[in-house]
Amino acid sequence: MASATGLPGDVPTRESLGHRRSETEPLLGRPGDAILPEGASIMRSFVIGTGIIAELGVVLLCVNIWVHILLKPVIFFSGHPVAMSIAVFTLVHAILTLQPTETPHQKRVGQLVHAVLNLVALAALVTGVVIIEVNKARSNGPHFHSAHAYVGVITLLLIVVQYAVGFTMWLTPGLYGGVDKAKKLYKYHRCSGYFVLVLLLTAVCTAMETDYVVDVLDISVWGVVLASLVVVIGVFPRIQKQKLGFAVRRPAVSE
Repeated sequence: MASATGLPGDVPTRESLGHRRSETEPLLGRPGDAILPEGASIMRSFVIGTGIIAELGVVLLCVNIWVHILLKPVIFFSGHPVAMSIAVFTLVHAILTLQPTETPHQKRVGQLVHAVLNLVALAALVTGVVIIEVNKARSNGPHFHSAHAYVGVITLLLIVVQYAVGFTMWLTPGLYGGVDKAKKLYKYHRCSGYFVLVLLLTAVCTAMETDYVVDVLDISVWGVVLASLVVVIGVFPRIQKQKLGFAVRRPAVSE
């Protein structure tokens, strides 16, 4: 690029280009595989690299659940798995949105879409919790009588913390001492987000052993476990090392 004086600006060297590629290196794959091209729509974030695999997994997971629900008589409690599966679907896309963003503009747009998707997921989660609590109140059903109940509650509590930290870092960074200090916490927010995703998928898998699913919906647990693994296989390889605070070594340049 030419400078203001009309003279050529600094030309990127092979070393700097190599270092730039190393900074965008995902956990698996080649450097740049999980990077949103400049000028591309944020919607491409969903399918870049192994994102398409995550899309396949979450679609199979949710369709499997929804089809079994629709093939049976719909009752009030049917809203619980529907709401929770919508939350899972939305949260997976919230993660996929931010993963490949790189430029400041992409990050601003990605953060906005990420926040909107998380608000949609929050509404679905609240709906699911209200439905199950109302159902238990009506039937005097016991709480914490399955592995799903314990995993679900732990996951929901962590999601609440994740939401609180994420939204305050974005909207009110002054609580953390300013924008720069808030940004230093992003890597922890990302790490906990991936952990919550695994817990959320675990909660879905353990739900396949609850009375309603076994006696009424009859969903194969292995189909749900396989779809959940596909989601993980699609999401985790796109994680950029430097976004989690891992040091990226500058590759050696041959003379």
